[in-house]
Amino acid sequence: MEFAFTEEQLMIRDSAERFLAQASDSAAVRAGMIRADGYDPDLWRRIGQELYWPALMVPEQHGGMGLGFVELALLLEQCGRFLLGSPLFATSCLATPALLLADNPPLQAEWLGAIAAGDTSATLAFSSNGALDADAVQAIARPEADGYRLDGHFALAVDAAQADLLIVAARTPASHGENGISLFALPANSPGVSRHGLPTMDQTRRLGHIELHAVHLTDACLLTPPGQGWSLLRDVLDIAAIGLAAEQVGGAQQSLDLSLAYIAERKQFNRSIASFQAIKHRCADMMLQVECARSAAWYGACVAGERLLPGGDTALAGELGMAAATARIHASEAFFHCAAESIQLHGGVGFTWEYDPHLYFKRARASEQMLGNPAWHGERLAAQLMGEHA
Repeated sequence: MEFAFTEEQLMIRDSAERFLAQASDSAAVRAGMIRADGYDPDLWRRIGQELYWPALMVPEQHGGMGLGFVELALLLEQCGRFLLGSPLFATSCLATPALLLADNPPLQAEWLGAIAAGDTSATLAFSSNGALDADAVQAIARPEADGYRLDGHFALAVDAAQADLLIVAARTPASHGENGISLFALPANSPGVSRHGLPTMDQTRRLGHIELHAVHLTDACLLTPPGQGWSLLRDVLDIAAIGLAAEQVGGAQQSLDLSLAYIAERKQFNRSIASFQAIKHRCADMMLQVECARSAAWYGACVAGERLLPGGDTALAGELGMAAATARIHASEAFFHCAAESIQLHGGVGFTWEYDPHLYFKRARASEQMLGNPAWHGERLAAQLMGEHA
């Protein structure tokens, strides 16, 4: 695939870099880490209502910019570079693709406009045990005369305690086909919904737990026909995995940049340690992993863009699963390797609180486990390439 950015895409990337270098510097990241919600609401308001980042992929008829996933991936790479704490990932990579792929005009009109305006943050919750298969959906949606009653819980949902809109997966026992899984869109303040944040190693991204107790919803809250939501959910998770890979590439690049800046200043034996051959080799290995991961992430972004585009290239969109697995394997390994090497190249101060490498190391380890770790994606990729029974 021959790939080159347009002038408009480069402007999006460069403006995001300039903005985040000031708005999400080390001091701002650390201030967000100690907040209960994990981010600065004023910064999120600026992102939504001045920069219009949540509106990027929302169609123009709903007040959005009508751009594609490649443009979003450009933003996400910069967000990963500067460890931006915000609901952008959950809103744009989980909830927005679910609304777009569901092709449900009433719910799209209700929620996409609010997301585009920066008034609403959203997330998707599906797993009750942290797994990524259909069996992880353990919430139950029981049909009633006027709709459905939802009961169950969801673990490790991104920004669960902060989101205004919840898109949840539940099993409808009366349904047949596609594992009987349905997707529902409901306001987070609906009666019967309780949420709380979870303490996690990575303090720059909030995860939470959602409980549903006799939540009554009408048929209008169904994103998909009853029991036919698994294929859509699977695609949404793949798209989110590609978005996460783009974030990881940004984090890996910043880990390399921090290391290069430090070794250029650090003196040993009256010379910069950047001049030592062993240090050069380690930095070259880091750069190689970053570039390989970046190529895989951009390929995945192109495939995800075709899947989200009405009338897109169906042949390319059919590679979504393989593209997501490839991007996540390369990006996860590159980010963790670069973050770990950054701590080592910083020497004795590398693990201290005052320096930033530990923030990237924690984000790298936490992101590695989100939406499938490299081993899980490797097994999935092997099954797709060699056949399910290989």
